[in-house]
Amino acid sequence: MTRNAKIITIYSGTALLCAAILAIAFWVRSGLIEREQPYIVNRGAETVSSMFAIANDLEATQQAGQKVKLSDLKGKVWVVGEFFAVCPHCAMRNGQELRELLNEFGQNEDFHLACVSIDPETDDVEKLKDYASALNADPKNWWFLTTSDNAKAHAYMEGTLKFFKIKPRTDPADIESNGKFAHDLGLALVNKNFEVVGKWPLADARKTDPQLYESLKSDMYQKIRQELAKP
Repeated sequence: MTRNAKIITIYSGTALLCAAILAIAFWVRSGLIEREQPYIVNRGAETVSSMFAIANDLEATQQAGQKVKLSDLKGKVWVVGEFFAVCPHCAMRNGQELRELLNEFGQNEDFHLACVSIDPETDDVEKLKDYASALNADPKNWWFLTTSDNAKAHAYMEGTLKFFKIKPRTDPADIESNGKFAHDLGLALVNKNFEVVGKWPLADARKTDPQLYESLKSDMYQKIRQELAKP
């Protein structure tokens, strides 16, 4: 083989190898992006009557010290989200999105809000009571819940309600600014049959895309009205 032929062969092989590596990289990247995207309802997909039935129950204590179960809300339409008391993002979301939801639908006795602490070992009943009081949250239609067990709370929110994985933060500056956990700020809607029928990343959309935020909010409110109208 001549010197030029050898050079051509080497460069051709290198080019093919690079192309293969790039193809694999883009395939992996696309998969990661797809997994990391927040769930957005009605993105052109076929409409379904429900996303999934809630397979397991959760027993917890609400801010007034009363033991309750999420299954106690069967027959109601309710919105559920994760939170922990010192999370600044939760405080903003709960004070804005959830308060607006309650203002809109709170007069309907079939409507309820539930916030499940993902740091229940820290968020005891007294802390939840103070938190709820600051938001003027009445336990008759807005629960702040603690299970006293972080692993149990995380397993339920991730495994049963299918929220994104909760990740402990490790950087002290990050913890100081954002709290000890990175977690899903989306809000899920549960119908009267104990089925999750939608989930909306309103808090994220509010920060990044005002037009998308308004569209998602309108969609969520419409879905709540539809579910409340059902017998």
